[in-house]
Amino acid sequence: MAGLVLDGSNPDVSLLYDINGLAKDAPSWFDRVMEFVGEYGIMLALVLVVVACWWSVRKRGSAEDSVTAVAGLVWAPLAAGFALLVNIPIRGFVERPRPFLDHKGLDVLVAGKTDYSFVSDHATMAMAIGAAVFVAHRGFGFAALGLALLEGFCRVYMGVHYPTDVIGGFALGTAVALLLTPLALALLTPLLSAVSRSRHVGWVVRARSAREADLISGAGTVGGTRPLGMPEPRPDDNNLAA
Repeated sequence: MAGLVLDGSNPDVSLLYDINGLAKDAPSWFDRVMEFVGEYGIMLALVLVVVACWWSVRKRGSAEDSVTAVAGLVWAPLAAGFALLVNIPIRGFVERPRPFLDHKGLDVLVAGKTDYSFVSDHATMAMAIGAAVFVAHRGFGFAALGLALLEGFCRVYMGVHYPTDVIGGFALGTAVALLLTPLALALLTPLLSAVSRSRHVGWVVRARSAREADLISGAGTVGGTRPLGMPEPRPDDNNLAA
């Protein structure tokens, strides 16, 4: 299946030339910036979004909200890792060469790419993280999804992927992140709930100021429900003297 898209009249190839053609018209310093952004910058920015989201969700809402959100954030990099593992057999099956090997005149900003092109690892990782963060927090999720879309554009701009490589990566990252979210949260939520009750490392899930506020209010969740880890009183506990 190496000849997945070789015809220059194909819209996939036409769009590749249109987007990569922007690199030819741009100043060299801008191409160097795009090279860094596409290879490393956006992934670093996604890490910062995850950290910023973690810092925020520890302080807001109820204790259970914090546990659920942090569980989703822990799942984000795990989802990216799982998506990359799924991509290994896909790339080996499709065996699509990099676009610059089959099409002349591309301005390739990153040299040394010798592996297969479909699907894009960068697009897969970025979208898996973006989808997982969106599940954990809508606001930060939109920022992460925007960065993932920018990652896909950069990969085509740099001449190392076809547009369909990027679209495939987006689909794979989204599918892995969303389809496995219920299982991931079912496993991670009890673990992080236990961590949140720890006197020494509970701040990882729930900020100290928020935990103190929970104790003062006497409720660990919105709506006056019981704090995490506190046993529910039995109905006959109040009638022991009867």
